[in-house]
Amino acid sequence: MRRLVIYIHGKGGSPEEGDHYKKLFPDSEVIGFDYHSATPWEAKIEFPHFYDLHSKRYDSVVLIANSIGAYFSMCALGEKNISEAMFISPIVDMEKLIKDMMAWADIGEEELQERGTIPTGFGETLSWEYYSYVKNNPIEWHIPTSILYGGKDNLTSLLTISEFSKEIGAKLTVMEEGEHWFHTVEQMEFLDNWILDSIGSKKRKQYSIDGLRYKDSRNAMYGISSPDQEKGI
Repeated sequence: MRRLVIYIHGKGGSPEEGDHYKKLFPDSEVIGFDYHSATPWEAKIEFPHFYDLHSKRYDSVVLIANSIGAYFSMCALGEKNISEAMFISPIVDMEKLIKDMMAWADIGEEELQERGTIPTGFGETLSWEYYSYVKNNPIEWHIPTSILYGGKDNLTSLLTISEFSKEIGAKLTVMEEGEHWFHTVEQMEFLDNWILDSIGSKKRKQYSIDGLRYKDSRNAMYGISSPDQEKGI
């Protein structure tokens, strides 16, 4: 069976990150998506076009997406024939995230509506058009999904990711010492093992690092990260 693995990076990432997953899917073709969309409505045009262009020759498609790349994927690819999705630190409640950013910048809805766009001190530009679109276009996602979440994620709380996982029937795995950006040796080894477990591979790496525990949604402790954790971007 011919299988295609599509990797979609997060903000500031690159399609070359997809090369990391080639060793985990040795019998599949792995390609990274060099997208240019900056909004969900742009993604709804660009993402399906990319999928249609590349998926024709394959019997199944696996989607791996990171952060806002996962959010854009859920906005744009929900109707595509994807056999399985694996989301790493996905943005699952963009409306809440924007509201949090507005609070961090001490900006109210009326001010944002009046000014249209407002740059912030933490590198993000708030947009009334973007915020309005998000509120009026909630995510609808029914593709079998596994989610990897870092317990120290500063953009999405454990409560938010847990509720979303329950809503769409996704399997949630939590790395307690993980961050929004999985990048350390320990975090990447955990990520690789999560991928291998998700696809049922027998090639799982030996994982024994003090202070880290591998947990899925069946025994995860639900709670909300502190305001200080959530504020960093």
